[in-house]
This record gives sequence, structure tokens and C-alpha cells, in this order.
Amino acid sequence: MIEFPSPPRRILIVKPSAIGDVVHTLPILNLLRGRWPDAHISWLVTPACAGLLEGHPQLDEVIRFDRRRFGRGWRSPGSAMGLLRFTLDLRRRQFDLVLDLQGLFRSGWFAWQTRAPVRVGFANARELAHLFYTHHVRVGSPDQHAIDRYLTIARELGCDTSCVKFRFHVMDDDRRYVETLVPSGTRYAVLIPGTNWETKRWPAERYAALVKPLRDRFGLASVVAGSPDERDLAERVTGGINVAGRTNLRQLVALLERADLVIANDSGPMHIASGLNRPLVTLFGPTNPVRTGPFRRHDTVLRLDIPCSPCYSRRCSHQSCLQWMGIEPVLAAAEAQIARQMLAKPLT
Repeated sequence: MIEFPSPPRRILIVKPSAIGDVVHTLPILNLLRGRWPDAHISWLVTPACAGLLEGHPQLDEVIRFDRRRFGRGWRSPGSAMGLLRFTLDLRRRQFDLVLDLQGLFRSGWFAWQTRAPVRVGFANARELAHLFYTHHVRVGSPDQHAIDRYLTIARELGCDTSCVKFRFHVMDDDRRYVETLVPSGTRYAVLIPGTNWETKRWPAERYAALVKPLRDRFGLASVVAGSPDERDLAERVTGGINVAGRTNLRQLVALLERADLVIANDSGPMHIASGLNRPLVTLFGPTNPVRTGPFRRHDTVLRLDIPCSPCYSRRCSHQSCLQWMGIEPVLAAAEAQIARQMLAKPLT
């Protein structure tokens, strides 16, 4: 276990993206706050993910890292100066402890730029990021879930990892806004046809085919959610209430926390729904649910056991792993999830 001569006063979490990765890190924030309740905790994150963290009661500061802007530094003097100011500003904050949970060269470099006396990361971090750490934590199998890897670091810091909690920040204004999209009292399923890899997408037409049986079998309206870039995709899920591009991240959390069921691909919103413990069916194809699936909710995963899956490829000529998945297994899994949720409700 890492020893500290005195409790850290200023802590930085480096986990810039993506949405699912940020969700995976929320339990570590909760553990750090429990371990050092008086510490000032900051989080370095990209603007696209900042909405999940800004105003979070367990965070003191969100530091936005504009990757697109600073990535032009090699050919733009203005961007280079901006990156220099950014790193100097990190150093002026005088962090005592930095956790690099991204484990890439850039995140390790930022950890080093803070000059914090304790900089912790994975011993097997990629892109030589381990060169920037003062303390290296060894993790288990490559197929270990991402959150379990983070918990290994938390244990090295002396945190009690027996209880893993996802704490999301949602305001009443977010919930009231969601009621303008889906009136209060409406029972609904959220369908999320988008994801960042095309190879991870179950066909939108299959999502559309779920709308009628979800209504007829379970009495659920279908709400189709997604980012602004996924509006066209969401429009292909006909018969549902299309709210794609109409919610920010906090409002999306508010939408999901009310859902009676969520059906999604391997995506960031899926991990939000899992963290909220909603009834969930998630479809996996080219990725491995053992590594990046819903945490400790293996019963929510549907996948076809074919020889080429998981392939971790963003391109595929046939996408058999998802193209061959029909709607009946999804509906059967949905029924099981809804029944399990009903059994878990306390009797009144």
C-alpha cells in the first residue's frame, strides 16, 4: 500500500474520456472522497464529458482539457502557447496526489507535468505512460474489467473497496426538462441505437421492430435517445419518441433514471443506465463484455458466440455478430430484466 506522510490535500484524477470511461471512474471518486473527506479533488476531462462531472457534490473542480485545440500545437503557435499555459496552470495547483486512470502517453505526461510528489498509474500502461509515474500498480488479467483495474489502484491508496457506488449529479431542473419530453407517469423503455463504432451497432431497423412488442407485451412507450450526431440514426427507429440531440448529459441521466427498461449497444449511455441499476439489455458484438460490459451485471448482456467475436475491430465486411441477432432474444432478455426489477422492489 502507498504510504503518505500526511493526508493528501489536493488530488487530481486524470481520466479525460470517453463517457463510458468517465462513468467507470465515478466509483473511484466516491472512494477517494470517503478516504480523504477534506481533500480538494479535481478531475481533468474533455469538454464532451464534462457535463457528467460539473457541479458534482464530490468534486471541487473540473479541469477541461480541449484535446482538439491543443492537438494542433505542433502546427499552431497559438495552440502550443495554450498548451504551455495549461500545463503551467496544472503545476501551480500543487497537487499532492495524481491518479492517471487513462494510461496513455498524453495522460501520463499531464500527470508528470503537475510535478506532484505521488503520481500513480498502471504498471502496464500503454504508450510508455508508466515512465511518468512515481508509483506503479500491477493489475491482473488483460480481460479484467476496467473498474476492477481502477479498484486495484484504490486499494493501493488505502480505500475500502468493498462497496462500489456510482453517484451521478442530476438537478431538479434536469428532471423537469425530461418531463417536457416524456410526461410524468409514462412508463417507457429507452432505446439507444448509437455507439461510437459502427461495428458495435445493432441495426436501427431491429430497434424499430421492438417498438410495437414493447408496447403490446410490457405496456412501455419507446423513447429513442442519442447525441446530436445520431439524430438521423434515431429517426430510423420509427414509432418511438425521438429525443436524440435534445438532452445534455445530465438530462440524459435524468431520462435514464426514470426508465423502466433500457436497450442499448456497447456505449457510454449504456454504462450510465447500468450504473443507475436500471433494467437493461445490452448487445455486444466486436467488443468483450468481460472487459467493458455492464459492471457486475453480466445477466444484462446478449451476444452471439461466433468464432470471430470479439475482434475489437472498427471495420467489418459482414458484422455477423450483430446482424444475426434477432429481436426475440432481446425481448426475452427484456422480460427477464423487468421481472427481476419487480422482484427486487420492497413490499409496501
